[in-house]
Amino acid sequence: MHLLIPAAGMGKRMGSDRNKLLLTVLGDPLIAWTLRAAESSEQVEWIGIMGQPTDFPAFEQILHDLALQTPVQLIVGGETRQESVYNGLQALPEGAERVLVHDGARCLATAELFDRCATALEQCPGLIAAIPVKDTIKVVDANRVIQDTPNRANLWAAQTPQGFEVAKIKACHDKGRQLGWEVTDDAALFEKCQLPVTIVPGEETNIKVTTPIDLAIAELILRQRQTSGDRN
Repeated sequence: MHLLIPAAGMGKRMGSDRNKLLLTVLGDPLIAWTLRAAESSEQVEWIGIMGQPTDFPAFEQILHDLALQTPVQLIVGGETRQESVYNGLQALPEGAERVLVHDGARCLATAELFDRCATALEQCPGLIAAIPVKDTIKVVDANRVIQDTPNRANLWAAQTPQGFEVAKIKACHDKGRQLGWEVTDDAALFEKCQLPVTIVPGEETNIKVTTPIDLAIAELILRQRQTSGDRN
């Protein structure tokens, strides 16, 4: 299984003046935790990291320190996540049939989650990791007046990895570029192209580290894992 990691963004909501994936938790950069989980996966055989060239020296140092056995390629990212994934898809090794896309900021994903998604992708053209929504969700208008309360039994919170047949997701990205679609995840492109996307159970701890509070939560979770002897 091939894995793409979008890592070209900045940490604006984190209040950082640099790529937030270079911020540390328990002494290691966020992206290092993501890479360790991918390395521990039984399915991931190649990793592509889409980033800005200015961050490449830092990424190269991290890769040197981790001494991964899995091949890793640094790929120039775009101005948006969508552009970065497009660039990553173009850089996949020849013959790649299926790909997982995982946000580097979700540094708590486990090797088991990567494997679960990779295995499920053998039976469907597209999928996302997701968890059922626990809170009641309100749909509001521009004035913050509630317009609707959807049944939360039908609501799932999207996570990553998201996985796709390479030929199909490339075609969806090409169509999105032609028609000017702007989406926040790759599954949305699949949906716009009328292709099915399957839900794979995600992990409650697979949070996206976006704010300082998220960073503190990530540290707590990782400390608990270290106490239990699970470093992934």
